[in-house]
Amino acid sequence: MTAFGAPLRLQAQQFVARHRRGIVATVVAGLGGFAVTAFGIAPLMPDPAALPVRQLTEAVQPEGLNAQFDALNTQRLDLRRNTISRGTDSVESLLARLGISDATAAAFIRRDELARRVVQGRGGKVVQASTDENGMLTQLVARYPAEQSAQRLTHFTRLTIEKVDGQWGSKVETAELVSGVRLGSGTIRSSLFAATDEAGLPDVVAMQMAEMFSADIDFHRELRRGDNFSVVYESLSADGETVPWNEGVGRVLAAEFVNGSKTHQALWFVDGQGRGAYFGPDGASRKRVFLASPLEFSRVTSGFAMRFHPLLKTWRAHLGTDYGAPTGTPVRVVGDGTVKFAGRQNGYGNVIEVQHSNNRSTLYAHLSRIDVRRGQRVDQGEHIGAVGATGWATGPHLHFEFRVNGQHQDPLKVVKASEALRLDASDLGRFGVEADASRSRLQLAGSLAGASRATFE
Repeated sequence: MTAFGAPLRLQAQQFVARHRRGIVATVVAGLGGFAVTAFGIAPLMPDPAALPVRQLTEAVQPEGLNAQFDALNTQRLDLRRNTISRGTDSVESLLARLGISDATAAAFIRRDELARRVVQGRGGKVVQASTDENGMLTQLVARYPAEQSAQRLTHFTRLTIEKVDGQWGSKVETAELVSGVRLGSGTIRSSLFAATDEAGLPDVVAMQMAEMFSADIDFHRELRRGDNFSVVYESLSADGETVPWNEGVGRVLAAEFVNGSKTHQALWFVDGQGRGAYFGPDGASRKRVFLASPLEFSRVTSGFAMRFHPLLKTWRAHLGTDYGAPTGTPVRVVGDGTVKFAGRQNGYGNVIEVQHSNNRSTLYAHLSRIDVRRGQRVDQGEHIGAVGATGWATGPHLHFEFRVNGQHQDPLKVVKASEALRLDASDLGRFGVEADASRSRLQLAGSLAGASRATFE
């Protein structure tokens, strides 16, 4: 307060002291006026009970039953049934499976060049039939993969057989498949393939999961009853219907596998240089220096242990792993390297030996075919030959060995201990965002156990 303000404050204090009673009376009177005003306004609101009530009544006369029946008769009844064609189908067997007995339609399909394609070639066509209220065929549509040179399926063929104005006709069109994302989950009771079949998942999904987790899980010996999995994968649809063809199943985008007490996750990610691979939640690549198996999926008939030799009839150390598979099954090299030997070698029959980094080598024996030559550079996953029964073999299988510094090692132990690649620091931020989204989808997939699979277009 300034020097000029002090006298004014003193004068105000003296005025309040002399007229205190008057000031208090004035304030109370003012507040009382507001209260009276409030109480005076409230009674002006209308009493709801006193408002007039009017009841309106209007008679509604429904139309007679005959008129309603006539109206229903003008509506066309369209019944639809679906099936998957078989390679052994005839026109009659296909229509019978659809519940259709229509001699005129069957005769047209047999006679028409385009219409006959519905039962020609391999099976697997998605066939949808529409019938009238009398069970007579009005339209039949078959959808199947379009013939194309590209490896990845992008289009489908739509064959339509339809009755228009009493006349049958047929046409063929090519349309683009629509990509979506599907979720699924399952529980192991006996094998991975049995579990995916029970969950309605394609075999291609099972094979991809076995490959993704092969460095952590021995699917031949370490699966346990009660193990469970969740998966997110690409799927294609034709005219809104998911196609059942293996070619129509794309890449597994994320998967989780619970093996015993251990949980394993793999997420697909494309780095800043456009290279796609599977990574764990910590950003470590699922791809190791060596693949877990020289075959994409097979049955282990003899592991790295002592065994009774089927030909020599003696107990001997088995210094490799035998994989049972049909003759001609492609064999792939498990890691980058150079072919050290390719030819015939005593009891091994046709054999290939590949030299890898850090004085490690692999051997592939009893081959029916050798597709590489000595000194050739090979990349991980490249096909180098085919399963056979050459040399000392009682049946078609692949004998596989892994050596470190010339000493035989258990292949599975070497693979699990091999180096894993990691993401660059520049990719970690984007990877974290995509990993969070993938984990959310996996949680949703896991909640679908026992329910229908979900689709996200």
